[in-house]
Amino acid sequence: MNGRVKRATAAIEGDGKAKRYPFVKVEQLHKALNGAARRYHAVMGSAAEALCKLTERQHGDAQTVAILAHDGLFGQGFINAILFGWFMTPALQASNLWKLYQAGESTVEAVRGVDLVVQPGEMVAVMGPSGCGKTTLLNILSGIDEPSAGMVAVNGEPLYGISDNARTDLRGKEFGFIFQDFNLLPVLSAVENVELPLLLLGTPPVDARKEALEALQRVGLGDRSEHRPSELSGGQQQRVAVARAIVHRPSIILCDEPTGNLDTGTSGEVMTLLTSMNKVENTTFLIVTHDATIAEQCQRTITMQDGLIVQPVMGGTSEEE
Repeated sequence: MNGRVKRATAAIEGDGKAKRYPFVKVEQLHKALNGAARRYHAVMGSAAEALCKLTERQHGDAQTVAILAHDGLFGQGFINAILFGWFMTPALQASNLWKLYQAGESTVEAVRGVDLVVQPGEMVAVMGPSGCGKTTLLNILSGIDEPSAGMVAVNGEPLYGISDNARTDLRGKEFGFIFQDFNLLPVLSAVENVELPLLLLGTPPVDARKEALEALQRVGLGDRSEHRPSELSGGQQQRVAVARAIVHRPSIILCDEPTGNLDTGTSGEVMTLLTSMNKVENTTFLIVTHDATIAEQCQRTITMQDGLIVQPVMGGTSEEE
């Protein structure tokens, strides 16, 4: 935290009543969190969880919820505000992920023991040189490519170790996808492309069309709903792709170089749209990108090299370990 927290309040709620315990000084907050962390053998990244457990124990109420609000970001798991403390389930979690490929007589370790947590409402960038494993990692996290070992959970639900049909259903419900090449069907209009995820989920056509039109309106293309991709600019096509990604209200949107085929101005417009969705609607994003200016707009940047996460960074800035 290093003095970045000016004030914090733990709100203890139980039986419909609420009490507030202000931490006027940073030192008091340090003491409370560190004491709780030591008592429950937690690291600072889990201090919110430890604090919740401590308040629950002190007040003897199993329904107690601690809310820790603060100024500034100071570690994974502390994102603007930790709501509902240790009851918050990560939007996306991976543990000890490995992906091995056979290349002749050699074994390629594309992903090597990766651990990752993305909390609801986070916007996280993944960067690294070509061949570092970031696209392979994204494919594993999205359920496209099964890992050689390890665990992936989406909102607490396992993505692997289940049937193919169950995984397909989970992916369709929880994920939205934005690709570098847009991946729009050229014979369909904008609204027809956007409504596809809803139709695949079994939404009645009339309802799917209504929600697709609303999604296009949200990305500023309400007047282009009947246009086919060939009749739209690159930036407009990517906006259609964004509408398609959000129309079924997924818990997390996975982006693979979402601005890679766009010019600088259009790229900025698309990122403004995504960051606005993140801040206003609390949409969760995991973005693979080569562009440092894109990463700078995210709350956290993860750098990969040789299949490993080598540099998790807060606030989109670079630091030396």
